[in-house]
Amino acid sequence: MTVRATRSAPPEAVCVMDPAVAEHVLPPELRARLASLVRLAPDPVGSGAGAAFPDALADAEVLISGWGCPRLTPEVLARAPRLRAVVHAAGTVKSLVSDAVWERGIVVSSAADANAGPVVSYTLALITLAARRTLTMAAGYSAGWPDFAGRSGADGLTVGVIGASRIGRRVIAELVRSDAGHQILLSDPYVTDEEARRLGAQRVELAELCRRSRVVSVHAPLLPETTGLLDAEMLALFPDGGVLINTARGAIVDTEALTRECSSGRLEAYLDVTDPEPLPSGHPLLSLPHVLVTPHIAGAQGSEVARLGRYAVAEVERWVAGEPLQGEVTREALPRLA
Repeated sequence: MTVRATRSAPPEAVCVMDPAVAEHVLPPELRARLASLVRLAPDPVGSGAGAAFPDALADAEVLISGWGCPRLTPEVLARAPRLRAVVHAAGTVKSLVSDAVWERGIVVSSAADANAGPVVSYTLALITLAARRTLTMAAGYSAGWPDFAGRSGADGLTVGVIGASRIGRRVIAELVRSDAGHQILLSDPYVTDEEARRLGAQRVELAELCRRSRVVSVHAPLLPETTGLLDAEMLALFPDGGVLINTARGAIVDTEALTRECSSGRLEAYLDVTDPEPLPSGHPLLSLPHVLVTPHIAGAQGSEVARLGRYAVAEVERWVAGEPLQGEVTREALPRLA
């Protein structure tokens, strides 16, 4: 825990995010809470601020960042001598922080935990649809009423989870809590067999997970070792009628290989992320009947983004009080985070 010095006056703070976003992330009641904790600049600095961005940080001790905040480069930080904390009212901070942030000893927090809730709910909804072969059933509807005899139903699935991330762990927990009797397989090189058992899953290698799972849900971060992780070889291991769900990062899946598998009708796919993103107009995945592509909507949207603001304001409260930050991101952990 970092101990902060007691202050006679509230610390200076500035909010840097798109003003249209800030209006929803920090509605009036949250801005009022912030104003009781810090001396907040009256207006958020927009994402197109350019040279005005480092000027806005000149006196700030706390930066409340969000979508559209420019990167904290050494040049920017050189003009922000008092900056001590970055509270990110969004998910990943990989595009925001530079090595200079850590070298300055600036504490960093992310609201990724708050953003995880909508992604978990979205993923569970997709697993429910996948369990019922929804896309296949819908595609065949025009040919007549299906024959339901012998269908296996949605209970007792083998669900493979790739990545014991904050979202992956919560998806596993919700599946365990359900009364559907699913068997859950987990592939993650940083998780032991015992830890997987505590989560309610069986740890297996990726190839075994692909062979055994009827539904595979991707929750790994995008790293050099996970880029193209689900390549042609791994996708070929999926059983006929298998389903891929990806709400993590598009580049974890080989797009060409997936397109071939789905074009044959052998696999279904629910893709909230793609590689490239967005897919070019006319790409086969956009029109295949067994594929649903959505425009990166699993995370907080609309009224949900206030969750991120509430999380960020609570982090500022903890920082001002000298308490540990729940969403603190460290230099060591960052490479393995989404």
